[in-house]
Amino acid sequence: MTKDVSLCEAWLQVSHCPVTGNEMKFSHMWKKIHQEFCERVIGSIRRDQALSSRWKILNKELAKWRDALAKAMDNHRSGENLSSDIMQAQMLFGATGQGKKSFNHTLCWEVVKNCKRFQIIPTGPTVVLNEMSLHETPASDSPMDSPMSQDSPIEKESTPIGRKAAKAKRGSNSTKNASKYLEELSKMQAMRIEMDMKQQEHDRAMDHEYAKEREYVRQENIEKKDRETMAMDTTHMSPETKQYWKLERRDVMRRRLFRDDGPSNTDWLNDQNH
Repeated sequence: MTKDVSLCEAWLQVSHCPVTGNEMKFSHMWKKIHQEFCERVIGSIRRDQALSSRWKILNKELAKWRDALAKAMDNHRSGENLSSDIMQAQMLFGATGQGKKSFNHTLCWEVVKNCKRFQIIPTGPTVVLNEMSLHETPASDSPMDSPMSQDSPIEKESTPIGRKAAKAKRGSNSTKNASKYLEELSKMQAMRIEMDMKQQEHDRAMDHEYAKEREYVRQENIEKKDRETMAMDTTHMSPETKQYWKLERRDVMRRRLFRDDGPSNTDWLNDQNH
């Protein structure tokens, strides 16, 4: 994670240099980024090609997070704070496209979030202060003397109540749809987490069964080898070979008597065999 942050800092330092940032070739740019990276990560052996490949992955994740965070900010409702936006962005990040299910490059995002590529531009609705044009000024300071208060054609051309109600209804429907979408997204995320937990439990159970099976096979092989050792005919063997199988049988007897798989540390069996 620290190396990823250093890579983002080096990329930002080189690619956004006001003097040479827009004039460098791609290969030369990554040589400069590699130089900046090595100054930050002392002793690094990563080459510029490896840094370029890693940046492609980070760039994709950061761009995906930018889009998720921008959408969450567009859905921002009264009473919610930044933590709510981040939670919504995490759900959107995990629910869209392929890749990781959660964004965990927060430190990298803090480095690049203000550069032009990743900067979030608000796209909320336009705020209308009043119905009066900013270029029209009443004739006097008194509202009663204003031409807008008289029975004039301009006043009759104002937006009908029905149209205002329809517009307000559309806005209400939009809010309901956004809320419904977030609820469905939250349910999907909860289902995905539950499925992942069940899969992890299943994998752990399978690993446990495999371990038991491997241990059973190992014990069976030991038992088979012990039987073969004890049944070995040493009548026609040389004295050295007989001594070898004598020690092997002693180890088998030790395991049988003491249930110990370690090296032999008993001398009484040697005394019995002399």
